Amino acid sequence: MKPYHAHPLLKALAIASSAILVAACSKPAAEPVAAVPEVTVQTIASQSVSLTTELAGRTSAYLVSEVRPQVGGIVKKRLFKEGSDIKAGETLYEIDPATYRANHNSAKAALAKAQANLKVVSLRAARYKELVKIDAVSKQDNDQAVAELLQAQADLASARAALDMAAINLGYTDIKAPISGRIGQSAITPGALLSANQATPLAKIQQLDPIYVDVTQSSVDLLRLRNALASGSLTSSDQARANVQLVLEDGTVYSHRGELQFSDVSVDPGTGMVTLRAVFPNPDLQLLPGMYVRAVLEEGVREQAILVPQQGVTRDSKGGATALLVNAEGKVEARALTASRTIGDQWLVEAGIEAGERVIVEGVQKVRPGLAVNAVEMAAPVDIATVTSAG
Repeated sequence: MKPYHAHPLLKALAIASSAILVAACSKPAAEPVAAVPEVTVQTIASQSVSLTTELAGRTSAYLVSEVRPQVGGIVKKRLFKEGSDIKAGETLYEIDPATYRANHNSAKAALAKAQANLKVVSLRAARYKELVKIDAVSKQDNDQAVAELLQAQADLASARAALDMAAINLGYTDIKAPISGRIGQSAITPGALLSANQATPLAKIQQLDPIYVDVTQSSVDLLRLRNALASGSLTSSDQARANVQLVLEDGTVYSHRGELQFSDVSVDPGTGMVTLRAVFPNPDLQLLPGMYVRAVLEEGVREQAILVPQQGVTRDSKGGATALLVNAEGKVEARALTASRTIGDQWLVEAGIEAGERVIVEGVQKVRPGLAVNAVEMAAPVDIATVTSAG
């Protein structure tokens, strides 16, 4: 039997097919085209903002008076209710006046006696003055009469002064309120023995409307503020002194605004802080002495301020602020920033970025510097009128 031989045409077709298959397998596959990442950007615009500083402090009474007796004696009555509001001149305590009334009556009698003596001496001096002219009395007797007249006048003045002092001491038996305000706890009860100008006060009166708020600021921040005002980067507001806001312990904003009174002239060497004092109206007596508060003080107005959203700012390994921008070529660019303070959900940037540049605020994690991106503008942010820095 003859061996089987393929047809020459079929063999040629098989060889050609094998060659085509090998060529197809050896050709590299086409790489897929990478999509351009899309990021959300915000175009930075400069704006005018009012800068404020938030400082911690405590309230203190506008006026404080410690009530003390000016004469000694036994307390007969207490005429006020502890914790009540009193008026200046209102009687608070009564001291037994018997001794002082007797002294006053004695001083009145002494004055009457001095007046009577002066009248007698005055008549004698007047007669001697005429008699000495005709040598009816000696010159020595006349001089004696004049001296007695002067002595009687001095005695009368002394008696008047003694009566005035007795009247003052008698008046001091009614211990009166020196100022209007709220009186605290009484340190004594009726029957207590008092001494003049004793060290222990009988009670304390505090005027609470208006009320002071004392806050502290570091000397470094004070120098920074003064330098900013001197350089013109910060302009003083005409209403700054009368625009102090108060935040209470529970976070609520006090309904009345205060006015900055003064800053201390010295720096505490232990803390490096300067004390600032503001005064606030307190008609409802909502503020009490010793309360912890935070005062928001207006520093001035920053013209052409640069604000960058916080989500567009990150921190490097050294803690420095950085941001990714989309440049004019549509590529990502890394930028180091100098950020001084937060402003709500934005940073106040002093250097590193200018108005008109585009900062990436969404999609930062999927891009890198030098990469081309498709930038989509986010909605324009609402202008911020007030900038607050925690003190």
